[in-house]
Amino acid sequence: MLKQTNMCPFLALVLLVAGASGCGVSTYQPAVSRVVNGEEAIPNSWPWQVSLQYIYNGYWYHTCGGSLIASNWVLTAAHCISSSNVYRVLLGKHNLGLSEPGQKTINVIKLLNHSKWNPNRLSNGFDISLIKLEEHVTYSSTIQPSCLPPAGYILPHNSGCYVTGWGNVQTNGPSPDKLQQGLLLVVDHATCSQSDWWGRSVQTNMICGGGDGIISSCYGDSGGPLNCQNEEGKWELHGVVSFGSSSGCNYYKKPSVFTRVSDFNSWISTTMASN
Repeated sequence: MLKQTNMCPFLALVLLVAGASGCGVSTYQPAVSRVVNGEEAIPNSWPWQVSLQYIYNGYWYHTCGGSLIASNWVLTAAHCISSSNVYRVLLGKHNLGLSEPGQKTINVIKLLNHSKWNPNRLSNGFDISLIKLEEHVTYSSTIQPSCLPPAGYILPHNSGCYVTGWGNVQTNGPSPDKLQQGLLLVVDHATCSQSDWWGRSVQTNMICGGGDGIISSCYGDSGGPLNCQNEEGKWELHGVVSFGSSSGCNYYKKPSVFTRVSDFNSWISTTMASN
């Protein structure tokens, strides 16, 4: 139980979200050895990963990934959100084709895109959205929140991080029922913004990962996490899958591009506190 203090509610929320003691830890440890050309994840080893789904003609369909960052908040990409859709979130999932022990389905009551998000100018950045859930989820061995990175933190070039999701396993290929993971090496902005890479399409509020033509995120992974382990062994949510090459999912010098979460710590805390 938390001891009551005179800390203001806003500051308390910032600390609880960004530095929660129970965040970024999995009961089932991920297989961190080496999405497109990725591998099946160990079930529930990424317990903050969610499936964002919308209803169409009476059926629910996976559309994007997302990450649980508090008991009733999920972080995803703004381009995943349409005001015309009704959404729900599945937590504690591995196989989307089965009903599994420890899973939880919660309706969405608020969709909050960043105010500077422009769907007609993806390269401007700000591809980030907060989803408020209808109820608080109880943390368990299959459902845990991810940690947020320190505000402003820039991942070093060649840092190894994992992208996870249920997106297509190859360009125009099938989407898997089972959660996939892939190891991506971070490409620094100086490299990724070169003319033969992404050029002016990438901003400093983004992260590039991959570009080796082998492993990448793909359609259906959008909104999902780029998971990077800190020095304490906890996993931090450094990126939100934003975009990739329109020509395919694993093109050389066209790495997956993520919204850089550490650029939005203040927006996340302020938005949650006011909603």
